[in-house]
Amino acid sequence: MNKAKWIIFAAVVVAIFGSLIYFSKSDTKDYSSIDATKIITDGPIADHVEGPTDQKVTLIEYGDFQCSACSITYETVNKLTAKYGDKLTFIFRNFPLTTSHPNALAAATAAESAGMQGKYFEMYNILYQNQSSWSSATTSERAAIFKSYAQQIGLDVDKYTSDLTSADISDKIARDKATGLNQFGVDGTPTFVLNGEVVDSTTGVSADKLTELVENAITAAYGS
Repeated sequence: MNKAKWIIFAAVVVAIFGSLIYFSKSDTKDYSSIDATKIITDGPIADHVEGPTDQKVTLIEYGDFQCSACSITYETVNKLTAKYGDKLTFIFRNFPLTTSHPNALAAATAAESAGMQGKYFEMYNILYQNQSSWSSATTSERAAIFKSYAQQIGLDVDKYTSDLTSADISDKIARDKATGLNQFGVDGTPTFVLNGEVVDSTTGVSADKLTELVENAITAAYGS
């Protein structure tokens, strides 16, 4: 390749990368106006919520499906929502720690894809209950495992597979992470936010202390 062709080639490469940078910036969304202490309904995919929507007592978890500590608190949260299902509003938001958990983002995407068919918490449950079966899986292995979960919970598997590449899902996960980082300073999982206040991280992984905090909040809101 002569000098002139090299110059043309370099110019094309610069133009392509410039375009990619431009479009990347133009696609960046601003979530700063969202009140993340409340149920978020903005965008095509709203928050996933268990319990009443009056939000007298609201527990938000920023979690990672591959996080071992999250799988421990999963049991605590399940007990709380089962016991106080008519008084406790529980919201789960994605915060995949992709540098340390290579399958976390894929798991979050699988859960959101199930949510497109109204079965978010069914996938949420099966992912946490079987975390050890997929956490160290390869890319192809985890895809097959998650597909089998989709079948188990009765999803239209073709739609589930198609929705995995949905821009709406990417936006939902990005919004979850942005609200966690910007409004609550989330830097690890699980991070809990109870009635708008971040629960200390050491408290968050203590089943007894988290239960005590939630029960105290319920007593304050509803009486003994």
